[in-house]
Amino acid sequence: MSERPDPSEQRQLHPLPRGLVELYGLIAVLVVLIPEWLADGTLNLGQAKGSASLPMRSRAWRTLPELRLAAMTLAELRQAASELRMYQYGSATRDQLTTRLLRRLRRRDAL
Repeated sequence: MSERPDPSEQRQLHPLPRGLVELYGLIAVLVVLIPEWLADGTLNLGQAKGSASLPMRSRAWRTLPELRLAAMTLAELRQAASELRMYQYGSATRDQLTTRLLRRLRRRDAL
C-alpha cells in the first residue's frame, strides 16, 4: 500500500515556463478578445449615423404596444404612465408597470 503524505510537508509545485504562460495569454487574446472587439465594432457601425440603437421599422413595432413597452427603459415607462395620468406608478416594478400600462392602453383603444 502507498503511504499517505504527511500534511505538514510542503507540497512542491512546478511552475510553468514563462514562454508557455505567454503563449496561453496570446491564445486567450486571439480566441476571446479579438472576436469581442470585432462584434462590438460591427454593432457600433450603425450607431454613428443616428441616435437610435435599433430602428423600429416593422409594422409590428408601430402597432403592438407590448413591443413598444418592452423596448422602453423604466424611466420611459414611468413617463408614459405620467402622460396617461396613472396613479402610484413611481414605486411599481417594471413588470407591474408594464402590465398596468398594457391594460390602460387596451382600455383606451377599445373606446
